[in-house]
Amino acid sequence: MTDRITLTGLSATGFHGVFDHERSEGQVFVVDVILDVDVRAAAASGNVADTVDYSLVARRVVEHITGAPVNLIETLASSIAHDLLGTYLVTAVEVTVHKPQAPLELEFTDVSVTVRRERS
Repeated sequence: MTDRITLTGLSATGFHGVFDHERSEGQVFVVDVILDVDVRAAAASGNVADTVDYSLVARRVVEHITGAPVNLIETLASSIAHDLLGTYLVTAVEVTVHKPQAPLELEFTDVSVTVRRERS
């Protein structure tokens, strides 16, 4: 199956990071999610109940971004992936967490981590 639902650029302020200023001041995190899901039933019925409601997925992702702080974006990405895989009828999930304000002392555009988790 190759059906996918993709959410790109979900953003919110979170307090993740290993440095004190990241935990106290916060910064914007941006998350992209790809859900592997069979959309044939939804396509035939036209009913959102037959697919993954991406508005609910978006809310869950933002809850992770704004939730309890973690040190690493690797942890944040893994936590989001595990939650989505356990909550929705998807066969796999890919989560990319972007940290465009990462504390680097060099000019850069983005730092990101991508994880892929599959239902076993």
